[in-house]
Amino acid sequence: MENQEEWPELKAQIDKLRLPKHIAIIMDGNGRWAQQHGMARVFGHQSGVKSVREVTEAAAEIGIKFLTLYAFSTENWNRPDEEVTALMTLLVKTIQAELPTLNKNNIRLQSIGDLTTLPDATRLELFDAIDKTKENSRMTLILALSYSAKWEIVEAIKNISRKVTAGSLIIDDITDELVSSELATRDIPDPELLIRTGGETRISNFLLWQIAYAELSFSKIFWPDYRKKDLYESIIDFQQRQRRFGKTGEQVAEI
Repeated sequence: MENQEEWPELKAQIDKLRLPKHIAIIMDGNGRWAQQHGMARVFGHQSGVKSVREVTEAAAEIGIKFLTLYAFSTENWNRPDEEVTALMTLLVKTIQAELPTLNKNNIRLQSIGDLTTLPDATRLELFDAIDKTKENSRMTLILALSYSAKWEIVEAIKNISRKVTAGSLIIDDITDELVSSELATRDIPDPELLIRTGGETRISNFLLWQIAYAELSFSKIFWPDYRKKDLYESIIDFQQRQRRFGKTGEQVAEI
């Protein structure tokens, strides 16, 4: 069992003036965690809900303004039907159960992805929670559902192309800022810190445009075992890095 007494000590090491405004997390390892425990994969997803609750609470407590969780990718639709059905059912139950806590903690819920592909019950529950938390302002929790960065970029290209064809936009108007304004995250700042749990060291089609200059943190811990302590450690590590954005270390030091 982890020594929870060290969590306040870790929390105290975090510089509140240098927090990442936006943290994105690829919640990986649920299935492998379940297999290690001799259980069905869906048991891992159910156990991962506690980690979602803890990490969301920890992020809000220390002052993170945006937290994006990669909950379900477009590729995940290719998983066995029983697992997909169980995931969608779990999502509905979790949203229902956590809505009072979100409002109590002044957390707004949003979602990105091709939400039209979600089952009706899941989509309606999600939209209801988004509406009931829309006035909250402490932190924004974004669920990436049926999400794919390639899908998102293709949709942005289509929208821009339509405007060019309609004559409301010329090619020379296309800039980084314009592309960003056509993405699902148009009203959300780019993540400064991307965390992936589960021991894999890949991005898996997540926020490819937005993480151009994000710091990457890979944890070997499976998502159901990821706790506040682990988030604190990732943030402390982030704050020890020098973010240069193409400049030299000397130039950054002068700023």
